[in-house]
Amino acid sequence: MAASDRVRLGALVGAIDQGTSSTRFLVFNAKTAELLSHHQVEINQKFPKEGWVEQDPKEILQSVYECVEKTCEKLTQLNVDITSIKAIGVSNQRETTVVWDKTTGEPLYNAIVWLDLRTQSTIERLLKQIPGKNKILKGITGLPLSTYFSAVKLRWLLDNVEEVKNAVANGRAMFGTIDSWLIWSITGGKNGGVHCTDVTNASRTMLFNIHTLEWDSDLCCFFDIPMDLLPKVRSSSEIYGLMKYGALTGVPVSGCLGDQSAALVGQMCFQDGQAKNTYGTGCFLLCNTGQKPVLSEHGLVTTVAYQLGRDKPVCYALEGSVAIAGAVVRWLRDNLGIVKSTDEVEKLAADVGTSYGCYFVPAFSGLYAPYWEPSARGIICGLTQFTNRNHIAFAALEAVCFQTREILDAMNKDCGIPLSQLQVDGGMTNNKILMQLQADILCIPVVKPSMPETTALGAAMAAGAAEGVGVWSLNPGDLTAVTCERFEPQINPEESEFRYARWKKAVMKSMGWETSEPLSNGNGDTSIFCSLPLGFYIVSSMIMLIGAKYISGVPK
Repeated sequence: MAASDRVRLGALVGAIDQGTSSTRFLVFNAKTAELLSHHQVEINQKFPKEGWVEQDPKEILQSVYECVEKTCEKLTQLNVDITSIKAIGVSNQRETTVVWDKTTGEPLYNAIVWLDLRTQSTIERLLKQIPGKNKILKGITGLPLSTYFSAVKLRWLLDNVEEVKNAVANGRAMFGTIDSWLIWSITGGKNGGVHCTDVTNASRTMLFNIHTLEWDSDLCCFFDIPMDLLPKVRSSSEIYGLMKYGALTGVPVSGCLGDQSAALVGQMCFQDGQAKNTYGTGCFLLCNTGQKPVLSEHGLVTTVAYQLGRDKPVCYALEGSVAIAGAVVRWLRDNLGIVKSTDEVEKLAADVGTSYGCYFVPAFSGLYAPYWEPSARGIICGLTQFTNRNHIAFAALEAVCFQTREILDAMNKDCGIPLSQLQVDGGMTNNKILMQLQADILCIPVVKPSMPETTALGAAMAAGAAEGVGVWSLNPGDLTAVTCERFEPQINPEESEFRYARWKKAVMKSMGWETSEPLSNGNGDTSIFCSLPLGFYIVSSMIMLIGAKYISGVPK
Protein backbone atom coordinates (compact mmCIF):
# COMPACT_ATOMS: atom_id res chain seq x y z
CA MET A 1 0.00 0.00 0.00
CA ALA A 2 1.34 3.42 -0.90
CA ALA A 3 2.01 5.88 1.89
CA SER A 4 -0.61 8.21 0.37
CA ASP A 5 -3.29 5.56 0.96
CA ARG A 6 -2.60 5.26 4.69
CA VAL A 7 -4.91 6.77 7.28
CA ARG A 8 -3.61 9.87 9.08
CA LEU A 9 -5.18 10.34 12.49
CA GLY A 10 -3.36 13.48 13.52
CA ALA A 11 -0.49 13.25 15.97
CA LEU A 12 0.19 9.93 17.68
CA VAL A 13 2.39 9.25 20.70
CA GLY A 14 4.06 5.97 21.65
CA ALA A 15 4.79 4.70 25.16
CA ILE A 16 7.28 2.08 26.29
CA ASP A 17 5.77 0.44 29.38
CA GLN A 18 8.52 -1.71 30.88
CA GLY A 19 7.17 -3.58 33.91
CA THR A 20 8.37 -6.37 36.17
CA SER A 21 6.46 -9.08 34.34
CA SER A 22 6.33 -7.76 30.78
CA THR A 23 7.27 -5.06 28.31
CA ARG A 24 4.75 -3.32 26.10
CA PHE A 25 4.73 -0.60 23.47
CA LEU A 26 1.43 1.26 23.05
CA VAL A 27 0.41 3.99 20.63
CA PHE A 28 -2.23 6.62 21.49
CA ASN A 29 -4.04 9.32 19.59
CA ALA A 30 -2.82 12.57 21.14
CA LYS A 31 -6.17 14.30 20.61
CA THR A 32 -8.55 11.65 21.94
CA ALA A 33 -6.25 9.47 24.15
CA GLU A 34 -7.57 6.46 22.21
CA LEU A 35 -5.32 3.39 22.28
CA LEU A 36 -4.71 2.40 18.65
CA SER A 37 -2.44 -0.62 18.97
CA HIS A 38 0.07 -2.33 21.20
CA HIS A 39 2.32 -5.37 21.56
CA GLN A 40 3.43 -7.18 24.71
CA VAL A 41 6.32 -9.53 25.55
CA GLU A 42 6.64 -11.38 28.87
CA ILE A 43 9.92 -10.92 30.74
CA ASN A 44 11.73 -13.76 32.54
CA GLN A 45 12.65 -13.47 36.18
CA LYS A 46 15.62 -15.35 37.62
CA PHE A 47 15.83 -16.59 41.20
CA PRO A 48 19.49 -17.69 41.59
CA LYS A 49 19.27 -17.90 45.41
CA GLU A 50 16.58 -17.66 48.06
CA GLY A 51 15.35 -14.07 48.14
CA TRP A 52 17.29 -13.04 45.02
CA VAL A 53 15.37 -11.70 42.01
CA GLU A 54 17.16 -10.77 38.79
CA GLN A 55 16.43 -9.99 35.14
CA ASP A 56 18.61 -9.80 32.04
CA PRO A 57 18.98 -6.12 30.96
CA LYS A 58 19.68 -7.21 27.38
CA GLU A 59 16.47 -9.26 27.32
CA ILE A 60 14.57 -6.22 28.60
CA LEU A 61 16.11 -4.00 25.90
CA GLN A 62 15.44 -6.55 23.17
CA SER A 63 11.83 -6.83 24.34
CA VAL A 64 11.46 -3.07 23.87
CA TYR A 65 12.76 -3.22 20.30
CA GLU A 66 10.49 -6.18 19.55
CA CYS A 67 7.42 -4.45 20.95
CA VAL A 68 8.13 -1.25 19.01
CA GLU A 69 8.59 -3.10 15.72
CA LYS A 70 5.56 -5.38 16.18
CA THR A 71 3.32 -2.47 17.13
CA CYS A 72 4.44 -0.51 14.07
CA GLU A 73 3.70 -3.56 11.91
CA LYS A 74 0.19 -3.79 13.41
CA LEU A 75 -0.42 -0.09 12.77
CA THR A 76 0.68 -0.47 9.16
CA GLN A 77 -1.74 -3.38 8.76
CA LEU A 78 -4.46 -1.04 10.10
CA ASN A 79 -3.47 1.47 7.39
CA VAL A 80 -2.15 3.89 10.04
CA ASP A 81 0.81 6.00 8.98
CA ILE A 82 3.56 5.46 11.58
CA THR A 83 5.22 8.74 10.62
CA SER A 84 2.37 10.30 12.64
CA ILE A 85 4.13 9.08 15.83
CA LYS A 86 5.68 12.31 17.08
CA ALA A 87 7.11 11.30 20.45
CA ILE A 88 7.93 8.35 22.69
CA GLY A 89 7.49 8.19 26.46
CA VAL A 90 9.03 5.71 28.89
CA SER A 91 7.36 4.19 31.94
CA ASN A 92 9.37 1.68 33.93
CA GLN A 93 9.55 -0.62 36.94
CA ARG A 94 11.23 1.51 39.58
CA GLU A 95 14.21 0.74 41.88
CA THR A 96 15.43 -2.15 39.68
CA THR A 97 19.16 -1.53 39.37
CA VAL A 98 21.46 -1.86 36.35
CA VAL A 99 25.19 -1.20 35.98
CA TRP A 100 26.71 -1.30 32.51
CA ASP A 101 29.94 -0.58 30.60
CA LYS A 102 29.66 2.64 28.62
CA THR A 103 32.45 1.63 26.22
CA THR A 104 30.95 -1.73 25.20
CA GLY A 105 27.29 -1.11 25.98
CA GLU A 106 27.16 -4.42 27.85
CA PRO A 107 25.55 -4.91 31.29
CA LEU A 108 28.09 -5.81 33.97
CA TYR A 109 25.62 -7.96 35.91
CA ASN A 110 21.96 -8.91 35.78
CA ALA A 111 19.48 -6.23 36.81
CA ILE A 112 18.69 -6.57 40.53
CA VAL A 113 14.89 -6.32 40.73
CA TRP A 114 13.09 -4.16 43.28
CA LEU A 115 11.72 -7.29 45.02
CA ASP A 116 15.24 -8.63 45.74
CA LEU A 117 16.17 -9.25 49.40
CA ARG A 118 19.91 -9.98 49.21
CA THR A 119 20.90 -6.75 50.96
CA GLN A 120 18.91 -7.31 54.15
CA SER A 121 21.93 -8.09 56.34
CA THR A 122 23.58 -4.85 55.22
CA ILE A 123 20.38 -2.94 55.99
CA GLU A 124 20.28 -4.36 59.51
CA ARG A 125 23.89 -3.39 60.19
CA LEU A 126 23.32 0.13 58.89
CA LEU A 127 20.25 0.57 61.07
CA LYS A 128 22.21 -0.46 64.16
CA GLN A 129 24.81 2.19 63.46
CA ILE A 130 22.55 5.20 62.73
CA PRO A 131 21.22 7.06 65.78
CA GLY A 132 17.59 7.86 65.07
CA LYS A 133 17.53 5.05 62.52
CA ASN A 134 15.14 5.50 59.62
CA LYS A 135 13.91 8.94 60.62
CA ILE A 136 17.17 10.61 59.62
CA LEU A 137 17.43 9.26 56.09
CA LYS A 138 13.68 9.46 55.60
CA GLY A 139 13.80 13.18 56.31
CA ILE A 140 16.13 13.66 53.34
CA THR A 141 14.92 11.02 50.90
CA GLY A 142 11.29 10.41 51.94
CA LEU A 143 12.13 6.69 52.12
CA PRO A 144 12.90 4.19 54.89
CA LEU A 145 16.18 2.31 54.68
CA SER A 146 15.06 -0.87 52.95
CA THR A 147 16.12 -3.54 50.46
CA TYR A 148 13.41 -2.08 48.19
CA PHE A 149 15.39 0.95 47.03
CA SER A 150 18.34 1.23 44.65
CA ALA A 151 21.25 2.56 46.73
CA VAL A 152 21.85 -0.64 48.69
CA LYS A 153 21.49 -2.77 45.54
CA LEU A 154 24.18 -0.65 43.90
CA ARG A 155 26.33 -0.95 47.03
CA TRP A 156 26.03 -4.75 46.80
CA LEU A 157 27.16 -4.71 43.16
CA LEU A 158 30.15 -2.52 44.01
CA ASP A 159 31.13 -4.84 46.86
CA ASN A 160 30.53 -8.23 45.25
CA VAL A 161 30.88 -8.14 41.47
CA GLU A 162 34.47 -7.99 40.18
CA GLU A 163 33.41 -6.72 36.74
CA VAL A 164 31.62 -3.79 38.37
CA LYS A 165 34.60 -2.97 40.61
CA ASN A 166 36.97 -2.96 37.65
CA ALA A 167 34.68 -0.86 35.47
CA VAL A 168 34.28 1.72 38.23
CA ALA A 169 38.04 1.83 38.79
CA ASN A 170 38.60 2.38 35.06
CA GLY A 171 35.86 5.00 34.69
CA ARG A 172 33.75 2.79 32.42
CA ALA A 173 30.73 2.12 34.65
CA MET A 174 27.28 3.67 34.43
CA PHE A 175 24.45 3.18 36.91
CA GLY A 176 20.76 3.56 36.32
CA THR A 177 17.29 2.30 36.99
CA ILE A 178 15.52 0.68 34.03
CA ASP A 179 14.53 4.03 32.52
CA SER A 180 18.17 5.15 32.35
CA TRP A 181 19.30 1.88 30.78
CA LEU A 182 16.57 2.07 28.14
CA ILE A 183 16.95 5.76 27.28
CA TRP A 184 20.75 5.47 27.05
CA SER A 185 20.42 2.42 24.81
CA ILE A 186 17.70 3.62 22.43
CA THR A 187 19.26 7.08 21.99
CA GLY A 188 22.57 5.65 20.79
CA GLY A 189 24.09 3.58 23.58
CA LYS A 190 27.89 3.55 23.37
CA ASN A 191 27.61 5.83 20.33
CA GLY A 192 26.35 8.91 22.12
CA GLY A 193 23.45 7.61 24.20
CA VAL A 194 21.95 10.03 26.74
CA HIS A 195 22.61 9.02 30.36
CA CYS A 196 19.69 10.52 32.28
CA THR A 197 16.79 9.78 34.59
CA ASP A 198 13.78 11.80 35.69
CA VAL A 199 12.91 13.16 39.12
CA THR A 200 10.37 10.41 39.85
CA ASN A 201 12.87 7.60 39.32
CA ALA A 202 15.69 9.48 41.04
CA SER A 203 13.51 9.84 44.13
CA ARG A 204 13.41 6.01 44.47
CA THR A 205 17.16 5.52 44.83
CA MET A 206 17.87 6.84 48.38
CA LEU A 207 20.62 8.97 46.80
CA PHE A 208 18.32 11.87 45.88
CA ASN A 209 17.39 14.79 48.13
CA ILE A 210 13.67 15.36 47.58
CA HIS A 211 13.96 18.94 48.92
CA THR A 212 16.87 20.20 46.80
CA LEU A 213 15.92 17.89 43.87
CA GLU A 214 19.54 16.90 43.35
CA TRP A 215 21.79 13.92 43.96
CA ASP A 216 22.97 14.36 47.53
CA SER A 217 26.76 14.21 48.00
CA ASP A 218 26.41 13.28 51.67
CA LEU A 219 24.10 10.37 50.88
CA CYS A 220 26.49 9.19 48.16
CA CYS A 221 29.34 9.41 50.66
CA PHE A 222 27.30 7.51 53.26
CA PHE A 223 26.63 4.64 50.85
CA ASP A 224 30.15 5.04 49.41
CA ILE A 225 28.85 5.43 45.85
CA PRO A 226 30.84 7.53 43.34
CA MET A 227 28.66 10.35 42.01
CA ASP A 228 30.11 10.06 38.51
CA LEU A 229 28.19 6.79 38.10
CA LEU A 230 24.86 8.58 38.37
CA PRO A 231 22.68 9.78 35.47
CA LYS A 232 21.73 13.42 35.01
CA VAL A 233 18.37 14.20 36.61
CA ARG A 234 15.83 15.77 34.22
CA SER A 235 12.14 16.63 34.39
CA SER A 236 9.51 14.05 33.44
CA SER A 237 8.55 15.87 30.22
CA GLU A 238 11.29 17.14 27.91
CA ILE A 239 13.24 15.91 24.90
CA TYR A 240 16.09 13.70 26.13
CA GLY A 241 17.28 12.50 22.72
CA LEU A 242 16.15 10.85 19.50
CA MET A 243 15.37 7.19 18.83
CA LYS A 244 18.34 5.78 16.92
CA TYR A 245 17.10 2.35 15.86
CA GLY A 246 14.23 0.65 14.04
CA ALA A 247 11.00 1.88 12.51
CA LEU A 248 10.83 4.98 14.72
CA THR A 249 14.36 6.25 14.12
CA GLY A 250 14.47 10.03 14.63
CA VAL A 251 11.39 10.23 16.87
CA PRO A 252 12.04 12.23 20.09
CA VAL A 253 12.17 10.37 23.39
CA SER A 254 10.51 13.05 25.49
CA GLY A 255 8.71 11.59 28.49
CA CYS A 256 9.91 9.56 31.47
CA LEU A 257 8.03 8.54 34.61
CA GLY A 258 8.37 5.70 37.07
CA ASP A 259 5.40 3.43 36.49
CA GLN A 260 3.39 4.50 39.53
CA SER A 261 3.87 8.19 38.80
CA ALA A 262 2.90 7.50 35.20
CA ALA A 263 -0.35 5.90 36.39
CA LEU A 264 -1.05 8.93 38.61
CA VAL A 265 -0.68 11.18 35.55
CA GLY A 266 -2.68 8.78 33.37
CA GLN A 267 -5.50 8.83 35.94
CA MET A 268 -5.28 12.64 35.77
CA CYS A 269 -4.77 12.98 39.52
CA PHE A 270 -3.41 16.52 39.23
CA GLN A 271 -5.18 17.97 42.29
CA ASP A 272 -4.13 17.71 45.94
CA GLY A 273 -5.85 14.76 47.59
CA GLN A 274 -6.54 12.79 44.41
CA ALA A 275 -5.34 9.19 44.61
CA LYS A 276 -5.05 6.05 42.52
CA ASN A 277 -4.17 2.43 43.18
CA THR A 278 -2.33 0.32 40.59
CA TYR A 279 -2.64 -3.48 40.68
CA GLY A 280 0.36 -5.02 38.94
CA THR A 281 3.10 -7.36 40.17
CA GLY A 282 2.86 -5.30 43.35
CA CYS A 283 0.20 -2.86 44.47
CA PHE A 284 0.85 0.88 44.75
CA LEU A 285 -1.46 3.52 46.17
CA LEU A 286 -0.39 7.13 45.51
CA CYS A 287 -2.02 10.32 46.75
CA ASN A 288 -1.07 13.68 45.24
CA THR A 289 0.04 16.07 48.01
CA GLY A 290 0.87 19.03 45.77
CA GLN A 291 4.09 21.06 45.74
CA LYS A 292 5.10 20.30 49.32
CA PRO A 293 6.44 16.90 50.45
CA VAL A 294 4.43 15.39 53.29
CA LEU A 295 6.32 12.99 55.55
CA SER A 296 4.20 10.08 56.74
CA GLU A 297 3.70 9.19 60.39
CA HIS A 298 1.99 5.91 59.50
CA GLY A 299 4.39 3.83 57.40
CA LEU A 300 4.03 5.41 53.96
CA VAL A 301 6.81 6.87 51.83
CA THR A 302 7.16 10.33 50.33
CA THR A 303 8.03 10.39 46.65
CA VAL A 304 8.19 12.79 43.71
CA ALA A 305 4.92 12.43 41.78
CA TYR A 306 5.93 14.25 38.58
CA GLN A 307 7.49 17.37 37.04
CA LEU A 308 5.83 17.95 33.68
CA GLY A 309 8.45 20.26 32.15
CA ARG A 310 11.80 21.81 33.02
CA ASP A 311 10.19 25.05 34.16
CA LYS A 312 7.16 23.41 35.77
CA PRO A 313 6.79 22.82 39.53
CA VAL A 314 7.55 19.48 41.11
CA CYS A 315 4.58 17.73 42.72
CA TYR A 316 4.90 15.13 45.46
CA ALA A 317 2.90 12.12 46.58
CA LEU A 318 2.43 9.89 49.59
CA GLU A 319 2.77 6.26 48.55
CA GLY A 320 1.90 2.93 50.05
CA SER A 321 3.77 0.05 48.42
CA VAL A 322 2.72 -3.61 48.53
CA ALA A 323 5.31 -6.06 47.22
CA ILE A 324 3.00 -8.89 46.13
CA ALA A 325 -0.32 -8.39 44.33
CA GLY A 326 -0.54 -9.86 40.84
CA ALA A 327 2.54 -11.89 41.69
CA VAL A 328 0.42 -14.03 44.05
CA VAL A 329 -1.77 -15.11 41.13
CA ARG A 330 1.32 -15.94 39.09
CA TRP A 331 2.61 -17.93 42.09
CA LEU A 332 -0.57 -19.99 42.23
CA ARG A 333 -0.06 -20.80 38.55
CA ASP A 334 3.72 -21.30 38.34
CA ASN A 335 4.68 -22.57 41.81
CA LEU A 336 1.63 -24.42 43.11
CA GLY A 337 0.18 -25.36 39.73
CA ILE A 338 -3.40 -25.15 41.00
CA VAL A 339 -4.42 -23.08 37.95
CA LYS A 340 -3.33 -23.19 34.33
CA SER A 341 -3.88 -19.51 33.66
CA THR A 342 -4.21 -16.37 35.74
CA ASP A 343 -7.78 -15.90 34.44
CA GLU A 344 -8.74 -19.21 36.06
CA VAL A 345 -8.21 -17.72 39.53
CA GLU A 346 -11.21 -15.43 39.05
CA LYS A 347 -13.41 -18.38 38.07
CA LEU A 348 -12.30 -20.49 41.06
CA ALA A 349 -12.96 -17.61 43.45
CA ALA A 350 -16.36 -16.88 41.88
CA ASP A 351 -17.44 -20.51 42.26
CA VAL A 352 -17.21 -20.36 46.07
CA GLY A 353 -17.68 -16.64 46.83
CA THR A 354 -15.83 -16.97 50.15
CA SER A 355 -12.49 -18.08 51.57
CA TYR A 356 -14.36 -20.14 54.20
CA GLY A 357 -12.14 -18.70 56.94
CA CYS A 358 -8.90 -19.17 55.00
CA TYR A 359 -6.48 -16.20 55.06
CA PHE A 360 -3.42 -15.75 52.85
CA VAL A 361 -0.59 -13.32 53.67
CA PRO A 362 1.67 -13.29 50.57
CA ALA A 363 4.74 -11.85 52.29
CA PHE A 364 7.13 -13.50 49.81
CA SER A 365 9.51 -10.52 50.02
CA GLY A 366 8.68 -9.48 53.55
CA LEU A 367 6.03 -6.84 54.18
CA TYR A 368 6.35 -3.35 52.70
CA ALA A 369 4.04 -0.50 53.75
CA PRO A 370 2.88 0.14 56.37
CA TYR A 371 5.02 -2.39 58.29
CA TRP A 372 8.42 -2.40 56.51
CA GLU A 373 9.05 -5.80 58.08
CA PRO A 374 11.59 -7.86 56.11
CA SER A 375 11.37 -10.80 58.54
CA ALA A 376 7.81 -11.63 57.45
CA ARG A 377 7.13 -14.59 55.17
CA GLY A 378 4.03 -15.80 53.39
CA ILE A 379 1.49 -17.90 55.28
CA ILE A 380 -1.87 -19.51 54.57
CA CYS A 381 -3.86 -20.06 57.76
CA GLY A 382 -7.35 -21.00 58.87
CA LEU A 383 -7.24 -24.25 56.89
CA THR A 384 -9.70 -27.09 57.53
CA GLN A 385 -10.44 -30.39 55.80
CA PHE A 386 -13.12 -28.53 53.85
CA THR A 387 -10.60 -26.03 52.37
CA ASN A 388 -9.89 -26.53 48.67
CA ARG A 389 -8.11 -24.68 45.87
CA ASN A 390 -11.15 -22.47 45.27
CA HIS A 391 -10.94 -21.11 48.81
CA ILE A 392 -7.19 -20.53 48.47
CA ALA A 393 -7.79 -18.67 45.18
CA PHE A 394 -10.41 -16.50 46.89
CA ALA A 395 -8.08 -15.86 49.85
CA ALA A 396 -5.29 -14.82 47.45
CA LEU A 397 -7.53 -12.19 45.84
CA GLU A 398 -8.82 -11.08 49.21
CA ALA A 399 -5.21 -10.64 50.40
CA VAL A 400 -4.60 -8.03 47.70
CA CYS A 401 -7.66 -6.14 48.92
CA PHE A 402 -6.72 -6.35 52.60
CA GLN A 403 -3.23 -5.03 51.86
CA THR A 404 -4.79 -2.09 50.02
CA ARG A 405 -7.11 -1.47 53.00
CA GLU A 406 -4.11 -1.24 55.33
CA ILE A 407 -2.44 1.33 53.09
CA LEU A 408 -5.62 3.34 52.62
CA ASP A 409 -6.12 3.47 56.39
CA ALA A 410 -2.57 4.82 56.79
CA MET A 411 -3.10 7.38 54.02
CA ASN A 412 -6.36 8.59 55.53
CA LYS A 413 -4.55 9.16 58.83
CA ASP A 414 -1.69 11.07 57.17
CA CYS A 415 -3.91 13.19 54.92
CA GLY A 416 -6.70 13.75 57.45
CA ILE A 417 -9.45 13.54 54.82
CA PRO A 418 -10.66 9.99 54.04
CA LEU A 419 -11.02 9.11 50.37
CA SER A 420 -14.64 8.91 49.24
CA GLN A 421 -13.76 6.56 46.36
CA LEU A 422 -10.68 4.76 45.02
CA GLN A 423 -9.50 5.13 41.42
CA VAL A 424 -7.84 1.94 40.19
CA ASP A 425 -5.82 0.71 37.23
CA GLY A 426 -3.45 -2.06 36.21
CA GLY A 427 -3.80 -5.55 34.79
CA MET A 428 -5.54 -7.06 37.82
CA THR A 429 -8.46 -4.64 37.51
CA ASN A 430 -9.82 -6.84 34.71
CA ASN A 431 -10.74 -9.28 37.49
CA LYS A 432 -14.30 -8.25 38.43
CA ILE A 433 -14.33 -10.46 41.54
CA LEU A 434 -11.22 -8.65 42.79
CA MET A 435 -12.73 -5.21 42.15
CA GLN A 436 -15.96 -6.10 43.94
CA LEU A 437 -13.99 -7.56 46.85
CA GLN A 438 -11.98 -4.35 47.02
CA ALA A 439 -15.12 -2.21 47.27
CA ASP A 440 -16.53 -4.53 49.95
CA ILE A 441 -13.38 -4.46 52.07
CA LEU A 442 -12.83 -0.69 51.75
CA CYS A 443 -16.53 0.13 52.22
CA ILE A 444 -16.22 2.81 49.51
CA PRO A 445 -16.80 2.68 45.72
CA VAL A 446 -13.99 1.50 43.45
CA VAL A 447 -13.80 3.32 40.10
CA LYS A 448 -12.07 1.73 37.13
CA PRO A 449 -11.47 3.61 33.86
CA SER A 450 -12.79 1.87 30.75
CA MET A 451 -9.28 2.12 29.27
CA PRO A 452 -7.12 0.63 32.03
CA GLU A 453 -3.73 1.33 30.37
CA THR A 454 -3.19 4.42 32.48
CA THR A 455 0.51 3.79 33.14
CA ALA A 456 1.37 3.88 29.44
CA LEU A 457 -1.11 6.72 28.93
CA GLY A 458 0.69 8.84 31.55
CA ALA A 459 4.05 8.30 29.83
CA ALA A 460 2.48 9.22 26.48
CA MET A 461 0.93 12.38 27.95
CA ALA A 462 4.29 13.49 29.35
CA ALA A 463 6.03 12.79 26.04
CA GLY A 464 3.41 14.48 23.88
CA ALA A 465 3.29 17.58 26.09
CA ALA A 466 7.07 18.14 26.09
CA GLU A 467 8.46 21.44 24.87
CA GLY A 468 9.48 20.97 21.24
CA VAL A 469 6.81 18.30 20.71
CA GLY A 470 3.61 19.98 21.89
CA VAL A 471 1.03 17.58 20.49
CA TRP A 472 -0.72 16.76 23.79
CA SER A 473 -2.36 19.44 25.90
CA LEU A 474 -2.38 18.96 29.67
CA ASN A 475 -4.71 21.91 30.29
CA PRO A 476 -7.62 20.59 32.40
CA GLY A 477 -10.20 21.75 29.87
CA ASP A 478 -8.48 19.87 27.05
CA LEU A 479 -8.17 16.53 28.82
CA THR A 480 -10.46 13.83 27.47
CA ALA A 481 -13.19 12.77 29.88
CA VAL A 482 -12.73 9.17 31.00
CA THR A 483 -15.63 6.73 31.14
CA CYS A 484 -15.50 4.47 34.18
CA GLU A 485 -16.93 1.29 35.62
CA ARG A 486 -18.02 1.63 39.22
CA PHE A 487 -18.11 -1.07 41.92
CA GLU A 488 -20.24 -0.29 44.98
CA PRO A 489 -19.84 -2.06 48.35
CA GLN A 490 -22.28 -4.96 48.67
CA ILE A 491 -21.66 -6.23 52.22
CA ASN A 492 -22.37 -4.51 55.51
CA PRO A 493 -19.48 -2.71 57.24
CA GLU A 494 -19.59 -5.06 60.26
CA GLU A 495 -18.79 -8.09 58.11
CA SER A 496 -16.01 -6.16 56.38
CA GLU A 497 -14.48 -5.18 59.72
CA PHE A 498 -14.67 -8.76 61.01
CA ARG A 499 -12.82 -10.15 57.97
CA TYR A 500 -10.26 -7.33 58.14
CA ALA A 501 -9.58 -8.02 61.83
CA ARG A 502 -8.96 -11.72 61.04
CA TRP A 503 -6.57 -10.67 58.27
CA LYS A 504 -4.62 -8.43 60.69
CA LYS A 505 -4.31 -11.39 63.04
CA ALA A 506 -2.85 -13.46 60.21
CA VAL A 507 -0.38 -10.67 59.38
CA MET A 508 0.94 -10.72 62.94
CA LYS A 509 1.56 -14.45 62.60
CA SER A 510 3.57 -13.93 59.40
CA MET A 511 6.20 -11.77 61.10
CA GLY A 512 9.51 -12.81 62.61
CA TRP A 513 10.00 -15.91 60.47
CA GLU A 514 13.31 -14.97 58.92
CA THR A 515 16.55 -13.52 60.25
CA SER A 516 19.55 -12.63 58.14
CA GLU A 517 22.66 -14.75 58.58
CA PRO A 518 26.07 -13.12 59.09
CA LEU A 519 28.11 -12.94 55.92
CA SER A 520 31.32 -14.93 55.61
CA ASN A 521 34.47 -13.50 54.05
CA GLY A 522 35.39 -16.94 52.70
CA ASN A 523 37.72 -17.78 55.61
CA GLY A 524 35.03 -18.64 58.09
CA ASP A 525 35.05 -15.13 59.51
CA THR A 526 31.46 -13.97 59.99
CA SER A 527 32.19 -10.51 61.33
CA ILE A 528 29.11 -8.35 60.95
CA PHE A 529 31.25 -5.51 59.64
CA CYS A 530 32.69 -7.42 56.67
CA SER A 531 30.63 -5.74 53.94
CA LEU A 532 29.89 -2.26 55.24
CA PRO A 533 30.82 0.48 52.76
CA LEU A 534 34.10 2.23 53.47
CA GLY A 535 32.57 5.67 53.89
CA PHE A 536 30.00 4.51 56.41
CA TYR A 537 32.10 4.93 59.55
CA ILE A 538 33.33 8.35 58.48
CA VAL A 539 30.05 9.97 57.61
CA SER A 540 27.36 8.33 59.78
CA SER A 541 27.54 11.15 62.30
CA MET A 542 27.54 13.68 59.44
CA ILE A 543 24.33 12.18 58.03
CA MET A 544 22.77 12.36 61.48
CA LEU A 545 23.46 16.08 61.75
CA ILE A 546 22.45 16.91 58.17
CA GLY A 547 19.36 14.75 58.33
CA ALA A 548 18.05 16.47 61.45
CA LYS A 549 17.12 19.60 59.53
CA TYR A 550 14.98 17.60 57.08
CA ILE A 551 13.07 15.49 59.58
CA SER A 552 10.32 18.10 59.76
CA GLY A 553 9.98 17.89 55.97
CA VAL A 554 11.26 21.44 55.36
CA PRO A 555 14.98 22.33 55.18
CA LYS A 556 15.95 25.02 57.65
